[in-house]
Amino acid sequence: MKSKQPQSNPVRHWLKKNFQFRGKPRSIKPFGGTNKLCLGLFLLVSFFGYSQKNIIWQDLAQVNFEEKYFETYGEYFLYPHFEDSLKAMEGKQVTITGFFLNIDPENDIYILSKSPMASCFFCGAAGPETAIELQFDNPSKYRTDDVVTVTGVLNLNADDINHFNYILTDCTVKRAK
Repeated sequence: MKSKQPQSNPVRHWLKKNFQFRGKPRSIKPFGGTNKLCLGLFLLVSFFGYSQKNIIWQDLAQVNFEEKYFETYGEYFLYPHFEDSLKAMEGKQVTITGFFLNIDPENDIYILSKSPMASCFFCGAAGPETAIELQFDNPSKYRTDDVVTVTGVLNLNADDINHFNYILTDCTVKRAK
């Protein structure tokens, strides 16, 4: 009886020939060596490179108010004490959706509100944490009560009573979907 000799497999032969280096089969480790380094760098760049944060109105409610007397005006005003979660967002680019209030376009006074004009902060139906002052390089042409999404740099304001507690600078605005 003849012993069966393994038949030569051309595909196996080609793989063995093309994927051997110095006599050892090449192994591919998905998270080994250089691949770990590349993956780590990618995650690091992704984390720090993406600085825009979507926020909601509940995020801005992380503030406590006390009445404080301002001698310049001879009146008491609500003075904000921002919680650490808000302080961490200061100076960062954020995005929020709300109602656009075109208060005084001739003097570039625009506001984003949690509520429409009929029930906004000015009407006494909400607190100062429900409105954001918007500062544009190129003023927007949206109308009052248009629902928009605004992106800008968040500034917290406690001491200048001529401005809102929340100010977004370098704003861009688009109609909300």
